[in-house]
Amino acid sequence: MSGTDQERAAEAAEGTGVRSVRRALDILALLTEDQPTVTLREIVDATGLAKTTVVRMVQTLEQCGLLWDTPAGYTAGPGLWRWAHLAHTSWELPRETRKLMRELAEVQRETANLFMLRGLSRVCVAQQESPEPLRHVVRVGDELPLWAGASSKILLRTAPDALLRRIAAGSPHGEGHARQLRVWADLAAERGFAVSRGERDEGLTAVAVPVVGRSGAVVASLSLSGPSHRFPESVVERFATALAEVARQMSEQGFDHPLSPTK
Repeated sequence: MSGTDQERAAEAAEGTGVRSVRRALDILALLTEDQPTVTLREIVDATGLAKTTVVRMVQTLEQCGLLWDTPAGYTAGPGLWRWAHLAHTSWELPRETRKLMRELAEVQRETANLFMLRGLSRVCVAQQESPEPLRHVVRVGDELPLWAGASSKILLRTAPDALLRRIAAGSPHGEGHARQLRVWADLAAERGFAVSRGERDEGLTAVAVPVVGRSGAVVASLSLSGPSHRFPESVVERFATALAEVARQMSEQGFDHPLSPTK
């Protein structure tokens, strides 16, 4: 076999391996809080794969401890628990930071979120839910788009034009949205906080401020979010002031996280 043929064979094998990994992840992704177990038939129907392929992949996932066979179907295995525990330990913010967010949500009675920049998304790294029955909830680990939202405006304050164009290209508004992103980011830098009203989810309003790291750069966005009818202008100003104080305390404590730019 020539060198070129060997390279092609290696590329084909690599492509097959990547495809198998994606299929395995698709199977694991079927497990949710609402559906903690899944049957073999449900996996076949959801993935569109042949039953023999599904059986082979499920067996491999079982051997790796990622799936567990029960009378009701397949559920998360102990291997996933170990990974989840590791992720929880790595992502969990210091106790003092979590205490600040808890107090913020309790006093202001809206959901407090902490977002960080990751590629073309913003990732929720911490949250404290509002005590109100009607509240906004984003799970830790959720990735949200950067083309809208108060936190996006904060995180994009120093973003280069090339990044704004990439974000805009993937948005519902098209490439021209990059100009609006720059306007929002500049306004957030000037005011020290940002506001969004129904930009991504109708009826939802958020107020966000920057959290500054040791280098003086913005490393995260701290926000309060909830139903728009609870966010009149007078309350927005109060929220911005409260957020800025908590963000200042976080910065003084020394904000650190695996997604920090220094990592």
